[in-house]
Amino acid sequence: MESALTLIEAELKNVELQFRKDLESGVDLIRSVGEYILSSGGKRIRPALLLLSARLCGYEGNRHISLASVIEFIHTATLLHDDVVDDASLRRGIVSANKLWGNQASVLVGDYLFSKSFSIMVEDGDLDILRAVSGATTRIAEGEVLQLTSMSDLDMTEERYIDVVKSKTAVLLATACQAGAILGKASPAREEALHDFGMDLGTAFQLIDDTLDYVSSEEQFGKSIGHDLKEGKVTLPLIHTLRQCSASERRVIADVLLCDTLEDEDFRTVISLVRSYGGIDYTLETARNYVSRGKSRLALFPESPGKEALLSLADYVVTRSH
Repeated sequence: MESALTLIEAELKNVELQFRKDLESGVDLIRSVGEYILSSGGKRIRPALLLLSARLCGYEGNRHISLASVIEFIHTATLLHDDVVDDASLRRGIVSANKLWGNQASVLVGDYLFSKSFSIMVEDGDLDILRAVSGATTRIAEGEVLQLTSMSDLDMTEERYIDVVKSKTAVLLATACQAGAILGKASPAREEALHDFGMDLGTAFQLIDDTLDYVSSEEQFGKSIGHDLKEGKVTLPLIHTLRQCSASERRVIADVLLCDTLEDEDFRTVISLVRSYGGIDYTLETARNYVSRGKSRLALFPESPGKEALLSLADYVVTRSH
């Protein structure tokens, strides 16, 4: 991860400066909440993907800085809204914004970040990028609603869950890569390849998150473990387990999912079942397959430091522990 980002170190610093500039507002609360979450240690994978994709496609201007900031603004807005929906208390290892400022402030500042993002894109004036990003934000919202309607659904299929993941998480990584390709005036085939690379990478990223919610520690993960189970989210480790387990074990899982509070003993019981039926290993292998497929999509591009950095980022996704 670190070696991959070294290539764009100076550009990422400029993106950080752009964040601060774009957060300028006469409303103190907007600056306070925005700076708090933007400064909380995010990995900046989405801006990095845009910067590296633009470099891979030969872009030499400076528009990629403001557009990388836009991508992170949109991601930050979704985090603010997600933490309200999930009633989260931790984000990136620190107290979540909704716990510090309340749900109303988190939702409204998230709305501001969305609006500001589109203002910046209109100023940039590239209709193709505006079309791609607006389509992505629509799909993100659809993914959030689809996930909401699938809570505690023991009949959730792997195919439907992957659709949620692609819509809710992966599409923004795909769009970051696609925007870089558009900036570099890549051919339609190369633009599609980078978009699909980002989609595969984003899907794998979320699948790894699914496993970390079961096996990590809060200190490593940066947010509460077991939160998916507590919220009734049926993610891939559990989907695989439900396909394999007995009817009585399925009832045990159902009782835990439908319970108002998640006790430590219940969490341990479900973890034991997930482990015994290979839910963690299955999800990790699925994530590796997505990364492998994503990396193969870059075969259209000649060898270069930018390509090598993107391949390294892909490897990082399946080896991270937080």
